Amino acid sequence: MSNHQEELDRHFAWFEGKLPPKPAKFVGWLRRPSSRYARIPLAILLIVGGIFSFLPVLGLWMLPLGLLLFAQDVPVLQKPMARMLGWIERKWIERQRAKTMQ
Repeated sequence: MSNHQEELDRHFAWFEGKLPPKPAKFVGWLRRPSSRYARIPLAILLIVGGIFSFLPVLGLWMLPLGLLLFAQDVPVLQKPMARMLGWIERKWIERQRAKTMQ
């Protein structure tokens, strides 16, 4: 398993831990290798929904989530997604520290 795949798994586990029990169970199921045939179409739907985020109901949040799911199965996307999630995590931690300092 590559270092980038391990980092993606770590971020998924963190995200899964922040969710309520039922959505967390779904994300856990989605992360399993046996769920590949459900994960890929869902990722494509989320990416397309993110592209059409100017329409009501759809949102830009769908695009990174779809790319993240797609990166589970496409090694070329693992490194950029791992870097993006690392950057988001660093910014999140900085923001939390800034809040506690005030």
